[in-house]
This record gives sequence, structure tokens and C-alpha cells, in this order.
Amino acid sequence: MTTHQRQLLAAWRQLPAAAMNRSHYRSRYVVVDVEVAGADWQTDPLGAIAALAVADGQIDFQQALRVDVANGHAASEATAPPPGSPALLSIGEQRAEALLAFLGFVGKAPLVAYHASFAARRIERAMAESLGVELRLPWIDLAWVMASLFREIGDAQAPMDRWLAHFDVESIERHNAVSDAYVTAQLLQVTIARAARDGFETPTSLLELEKAHRHLYQSA
Repeated sequence: MTTHQRQLLAAWRQLPAAAMNRSHYRSRYVVVDVEVAGADWQTDPLGAIAALAVADGQIDFQQALRVDVANGHAASEATAPPPGSPALLSIGEQRAEALLAFLGFVGKAPLVAYHASFAARRIERAMAESLGVELRLPWIDLAWVMASLFREIGDAQAPMDRWLAHFDVESIERHNAVSDAYVTAQLLQVTIARAARDGFETPTSLLELEKAHRHLYQSA
């Protein structure tokens, strides 16, 4: 990493943890989706990350980011390109630059994904390899949370398309990280509305709901 990149990483480490006991409508979630660099989604490495903020219950299109980890590029609605020419950086430094853009965008907010372990494994591995960071941010798996809140519709193994069809959420391009982050953000809005109605009013309560539903499923 360059000196500037080390400074960015140090600044991120100093950020305070998210206030996980605030209401959904006073919290910032970051919805995440990923693409792999290759044809085999099970074994190929991380290719790109798309992220979209849901702040105070609203999708914030000014807080949107896509980083190309494979090639070290970042495109954001929230931040200007980093100073200096990427061409002057090594491939490893360019990847670090892209991942640091993602970290800077996320801050310490809770991350949300559908079947979150898929995205979490790839992002956390890339962070460890390129930045030496053990990413310990909370991940909320929307598949498990929605299965708990909407048991009449589907279980945690249901494909996301079932939820999209039920709630009439239209996808621009399925399996494109940006498009899938957007529809996941819409599902998150549906989820927090139902959760708040049922007494699960904070990010922490979603994590607890997910944990309880996983335990119930594994005990069945």
C-alpha cells in the first residue's frame, strides 16, 4: 500500500462503531452485492462490489458505489475520484485503492445482503489479502430475516426472485451487482417496515431475529 492508502486505512479504523440500537429510521444500512471475476461463482475470486445506502429508511441514490476489485477501479455517486493517476499504481495498489473506496463508503455501518455469506466471504478475503484488514462489521442476511417475518411467503432457502415477484419489485438486470443491490435495498425497506410493526425496531433486533430463526431451523 502507498502512504496515502495507509492513512486512509488508519482513519477508517478510528471511526466509531455504528449505533446498532437506534431505530431503523435513524440508522444507515449499506446494501451490498458482488460479482465474481470469472464464470464459476463458487470458486472464482471477487470481481466487483456494488453498494447502496439506505439511510433513515430511504434509499439514497447519492450514496451509491461500485468498485471493480479485479481491475482496481471505483465509480461513486458519493465521492470524487482519488487524487493521482491510477496508472501510476501497481495492480495490488489499485486493488487496495478500490477496497479502500468501499471501506470509506461503508464506514462502520451494518452491511445487508441476500444470502450474505456469499458476499461476506469474498469481501472479507479480499480485505485480508489486499489490506490486512479483518473486517468485523455486522452482516444482516435478508434471506433469513425475511423468512422469519414473512413465513407465509418463503423460507431462507427461497431464491430472491420469489420475494421480488411477491412484492412486485422489478429488476433491471438480475445478477448484475448494481441492479441486485438496488432491488435488495427495496426488499430491505419492506423488511424494516414489517419488522418495526412487529416490534423489531433496530439493526440489533434484525441480527437477533436472524440468529433466532437460524437456531430454530437448525433445531428442526
